[in-house]
Amino acid sequence: MVRELLRQLVEGPLAVRLRRFVAVGTLAAGIQLVLLWLLVDRGGLNYIVAAFLAIETTIILQYVINNAWTFHADRKTNRWPYVYGLVKTNIVRGSAIPIQLLVLYVLVNFGALQYLVANALAIGATGIYRYVLDARWTWS
Repeated sequence: MVRELLRQLVEGPLAVRLRRFVAVGTLAAGIQLVLLWLLVDRGGLNYIVAAFLAIETTIILQYVINNAWTFHADRKTNRWPYVYGLVKTNIVRGSAIPIQLLVLYVLVNFGALQYLVANALAIGATGIYRYVLDARWTWS
């Protein structure tokens, strides 16, 4: 599965879309980490609560960018299809939130990792899951 995913990054009909999805995800991961740091270190929130807020913010950001760029051939342009797509991506990506938060919690509390490093790893751990569901359901 990983080998096939890596091959699709450089060749095949899904290569451009997959590279764009990864680029948007990388940008969003960076923004999520900055938001997490701001909410925890500057805002004084618990890292799990802050992670939830940062994740939801980047879910919306990623939908906007992916709709306009990554899945432009299938993009939602009218109001209701756009809102419906946003709801669908929130369901898809929202279903990954408990997984990401669990990985974050385990890495911080049992792996003794710093919360930002743990969150970056948790983002990576849920990336394929989010791509497959978004590609097959949100923009289907």
